[in-house]
Amino acid sequence: MGWSGSNGCVRATWLNGSSADTRALFSPRPNAQVGAVPEYCATDMDGYQHTLDILIKLPWVVLLIGGLLLLNQLLKAAEKEGVYTLRTAARVSRLGWLLLGGTTLAGLVEANAKAALLDTLSREAPYTVASWLNIWTPPYLAILIGLGLLTFSRIIRAGADMRDDLEGVV
Repeated sequence: MGWSGSNGCVRATWLNGSSADTRALFSPRPNAQVGAVPEYCATDMDGYQHTLDILIKLPWVVLLIGGLLLLNQLLKAAEKEGVYTLRTAARVSRLGWLLLGGTTLAGLVEANAKAALLDTLSREAPYTVASWLNIWTPPYLAILIGLGLLTFSRIIRAGADMRDDLEGVV
C-alpha cells in the first residue's frame, strides 16, 4: 500500500514532447515519430508523499473488497431465497450503485492524490483543477455496468411483483 514496495511515480501525459535525443534513443521508422512523456518518481518519499501514494491505491482496494462482499451476499441470498425476490433486487441495486458511485469517487480520489503527488515532484505541473482533470480517466465501463445492474434490478423487481401476483391468484 505504499510504505514498502511503491516508488511514488506519476506520469504527466499532458507534458509531452519530442527531441533529437528521443529519436536517437528509440530509433523510430522513417514514417514514425517518438514522443517523450515524463514520469516523475520520488527518490526518498516523505510522510506526505507516502500518504498520497497510499491514497492513490486505497480507494480501489476498498471498492474491490466492498464489491466482493456485496456480490457474495447477493449470490448467497439468491441461492437461498430465489432470484425473483425484492431482497435480491435490492442487493443487485446496491451493487449497481456501488459500481456507479464507487468507481467514480475512487477515480476522483486517485486523480487528486496523483496530482498532489506530482505537485511535490515537479515544477512544471502544479496542483490545479486542470492537472487532476488531465490525470483522471472516467471509468466508463464500470459506470455502464453499474447502470446495467440498476436496470437489471428493476427487471428483477418487476419479476418479483409478478411472482407475488401469481401466488395470490393461485
